[in-house]
Amino acid sequence: MKMQGQRVLARCGGIALFAAASALMFAGCLDAQGFGAQGRNEVQNPAARAPRAQAPKDLTGYWESIVTEYWRYRMVVPDKGDYVITPLNAEGRKVADAWDPAKDKAEGNECKGYGAGAIMQVPGRLHIYWQDDTTLRIDADSGTQTRLLHFGGASSQGQAATWQGYSVAAWEGFRPDSVRAGGGGPVRDPNAGGATGAVGRGVAAREAGGEVPGYLKVVTTNLRAGYLRKNGVPYSANASVEEYFDRFTDPYSNETYLVVTTVVTDPQYLMEPSITHAHFRKIADGSGWDPTPCRADEPR
Repeated sequence: MKMQGQRVLARCGGIALFAAASALMFAGCLDAQGFGAQGRNEVQNPAARAPRAQAPKDLTGYWESIVTEYWRYRMVVPDKGDYVITPLNAEGRKVADAWDPAKDKAEGNECKGYGAGAIMQVPGRLHIYWQDDTTLRIDADSGTQTRLLHFGGASSQGQAATWQGYSVAAWEGFRPDSVRAGGGGPVRDPNAGGATGAVGRGVAAREAGGEVPGYLKVVTTNLRAGYLRKNGVPYSANASVEEYFDRFTDPYSNETYLVVTTVVTDPQYLMEPSITHAHFRKIADGSGWDPTPCRADEPR
């Protein structure tokens, strides 16, 4: 009986040593993947990471327009009164029918066709980069416009209305690394992610074609009245602009594209929201950058 008790104790001691060793090995793996004391704190508190670090996709870089929709409304200035694709109400049609580009020039309103409600439809190039950890900046060479996308839900109260308005941004459509299902969940690879926030091991394999889930949602208000089309199709200062930015890589050409869906809601001039899509192809650098002024009677 004494020998049997000793064997039981020895077996239990071995199990305890194995459990302790496993715990140490697991802790070492966490530290090796960036989940040390600071990393574990960020997992438990996702707000500890800045929006730049939380980005599920890297939208930064230079992009050029690929005009695949509404060519005759974007590559040329449409004729006056040509607004069949826009859900204008009676008041909106009246304003569009009175469009006078010479008057816009004289009044200094040549940028009305380059506001946040339309700028993604204007052919040209974009330069997207982080101005700081909570502000994503978009420069457009057409009209030489700049948009600032603010993360964190700050208010525009007290600010003057502008062509680009005030934009509040948020990452949506993905589950942060800190939210883990019972089976584990995605793990951020610090070597793959870095400052751009690219998601590493454990995520891409879940998506068809290796794509990572997630997109950027932007809501813009505090706008000056502008044009949805260069031929005077209007949106008012009461309009709001909701946008969705997503990127993907074509598995055949291996080229990377940015798709921007824009939803303009305007109770003053529109019967229903106006929805458009703009497509951009990523280019290597800014060697083709071509800043132009706002022009009331030219496509860009």
